[in-house]
Amino acid sequence: MTIRLLPETLVNRIAAGEVVERPAAAVKELVENALDAGAARIDIVVRDGGKTLISITDDGCGMTPDELSLAVERHATSKLPGDDLLDIRSLGFRGEALPSIGAVSHLTITSRPRGADSAWSLTVNAGAKGTPQPAALAQGTRIEVRDLFAAVPARLKFLKAPRTEYDHIADCVERLAMAHPGVAFTLSDGAGGSRSGLRLTAAQGELLDARLTRLGALMGRDFQENAIPVEAMREAVTLFGWIGLPTLHRPTARHQHLFVNGRPVRDKLMVGAVRAAYADFLPRDRHPLLALFLEIDPQEVDVNVHPAKAEVRFRDQGLVRGLIVGSLKRALADAGHRASTTVGLATLGALRPQGDGAEAGSGASFTPSPLPYGRGGGGSGWGGSSWGGAPITPGPVTPGMAERANAFQAPYPMPTQPPGLPPLQGRLSGFAPAARPPEYAPAPDSHPLGAARAQLHNTYIVAQTREGIVIVDQHAAHERLVYERMKSALLDGGVKRQALLIPELVELDEPSANRLLGRAAELAELGLLVEGFGPGCVLVREVPALLGQSDVKGLVADLAEELSELGDALSLKERLEAVCGTMACHGSVRAGRALGIEEMNALLRQMEATPHSGQCNHGRPTYVELKLADIERLFGRR
Repeated sequence: MTIRLLPETLVNRIAAGEVVERPAAAVKELVENALDAGAARIDIVVRDGGKTLISITDDGCGMTPDELSLAVERHATSKLPGDDLLDIRSLGFRGEALPSIGAVSHLTITSRPRGADSAWSLTVNAGAKGTPQPAALAQGTRIEVRDLFAAVPARLKFLKAPRTEYDHIADCVERLAMAHPGVAFTLSDGAGGSRSGLRLTAAQGELLDARLTRLGALMGRDFQENAIPVEAMREAVTLFGWIGLPTLHRPTARHQHLFVNGRPVRDKLMVGAVRAAYADFLPRDRHPLLALFLEIDPQEVDVNVHPAKAEVRFRDQGLVRGLIVGSLKRALADAGHRASTTVGLATLGALRPQGDGAEAGSGASFTPSPLPYGRGGGGSGWGGSSWGGAPITPGPVTPGMAERANAFQAPYPMPTQPPGLPPLQGRLSGFAPAARPPEYAPAPDSHPLGAARAQLHNTYIVAQTREGIVIVDQHAAHERLVYERMKSALLDGGVKRQALLIPELVELDEPSANRLLGRAAELAELGLLVEGFGPGCVLVREVPALLGQSDVKGLVADLAEELSELGDALSLKERLEAVCGTMACHGSVRAGRALGIEEMNALLRQMEATPHSGQCNHGRPTYVELKLADIERLFGRR
């Protein structure tokens, strides 16, 4: 076959296959054009997931009749004034979107420039361009795309259900709305756009606060209440945005939004940097919520490496990665011992009684299980009790109920009295020490985590704060404290070691032993001195001093498995920090250990002074805070 030029209509359809993958791609290109035109309001209407109609109206600068004719020609654009593809300062710049969309649909563009006395309209039907005609429109531009892929019906078979396509469109619009909080957006679906799917007003105030307001509207109130600001700059590269506390996480990375010069991207370098920054706080199958905005000189980033402009390439990748990792870790450290409020809300949801027709957390009134007593202290009798207006009827009286009630309320004598604690008048199983605090306990309002009041089941510390109570998991909390001390010791030149009186011999399978011995020098930095002792055997001579008495065999076995999973994929520092987490777990206060009031308060004070103490090394919260007002609602006092 001889070489020939393809017809222009076919060339445009081929280009449309690259640019217009699905209706959401067309919406993305058209909304980017509206943003580049300086629009302050963008209204979007779609039908049948964008297959039947896509209508986008903006109040931007508009176009003249001559510009309308040029806009639908291939590679015609107003966004490259210097013809330099390495100096891209706009969202859309290739000049392919409008002709590509017009090649596979019925396209109508109506526009009116600022100061013009009339509007003009232009149609493109399956690539056939018409001539500009007078039309009626206020300032701005309206683009209507009808019967998308009508010229290439085979493409319709690859589209999903209308609801799925609409969800893709909504996701695209939301990402662009996050990057431009000063622009109002509406997105509607259904006949005539009667059903509104998204309505965002222009956010007011400073840019960082305006972004948080917009992010709260799109990502939810939980994120807005538990977000930490990030602001950093290094060598003319600026990073700002909001990141969620580690205890607020999701099973997928869907809620991680990354932007470069206002453009939503899915860049592997930035995603890897976020993962590295949260490596100390989250397990590998959980992902944080965040929105980060990177501003960089257009000469230092190539945005032309992907047909849909979803990926970018940085000239100095190390600079960008270091900026993201460093600034996120610094922001998380500044958060101190904070844990997300969702932890306490989830706890209250689990405690709240479920009534008929009332859901936990819905804010509606609920009816607890029938109880044979009144609501308040002034109380009504057995038959007249009510909760929120609903009468409470007593349950059936079973044999022995009165005897059990008397036994439950009777004082419980303690067989032995711990030294230094006042005598208890009554005791529940696993509950210690006294309900009345000793004289040396601090006042509950003098510290953020309050004053220790009791230990439940030798595992959980209950502390009283000014506004409620705090329940601390003593093992998880101490694990984080030991971990941070080990990391600080690493930075100061190594962890102090404690020689074992009798070296511990640990038997492993041969590959695991070899892998562990291959990291002997790195483990020595962590205070663990190991050496070979025949095939599959490891001899432990020294352990980190801060671990105290620990299960050496269990520690070495866990380390061997950890190194097997990590392999060589992580840098030396990241491998050491991962190993630190395993060692800290073995050296922490175990669940089931009884603590005195002084020990419990000392643990609380260390948590307040230690960064990241709101979650352990595995991403679990170390404490739950319950507000007094919420507790009162549980008992019907509010």
